[in-house]
Amino acid sequence: MTNDNYWFEYPIQVHPHHTDYGGIVWHGSYITWMEEARVECLRNLGVEFADLVALGCDLPVVELITRYHQSLRMGMGAVVKTRMEPLSGVRLHWDYRIESPDDRQLYLTGRVTLVAIDRHKGKIMRRIPPELADALVRLSG
Repeated sequence: MTNDNYWFEYPIQVHPHHTDYGGIVWHGSYITWMEEARVECLRNLGVEFADLVALGCDLPVVELITRYHQSLRMGMGAVVKTRMEPLSGVRLHWDYRIESPDDRQLYLTGRVTLVAIDRHKGKIMRRIPPELADALVRLSG
């Protein structure tokens, strides 16, 4: 069974350093918020990113797709919603929505694909470390 309706929610606030000179959020800020939401979602499951590094596992982004629907501006608040597709191999597919707190405005939709890399060998892992896989199955399945 897939948790199709479960979205982890990560609230954000737009500060001046997130914006350009016109007060509109710079496109890269959205990507930072997406990563923060993913890391916090894993932390919520008991997986600390530092522990993955200690295990010798890196999770670099290998694909990033974003669609900007409407701009956020300085002083606005929003919610980054993320969920992971069911675990399949060593690729992790995360979906994103950045919305207004009342769910009435959609600012961004996106998808990120990560792959598990053995830090010491510099190669793709054949399987995800059990400590991570157990948490991800709870999240996606």
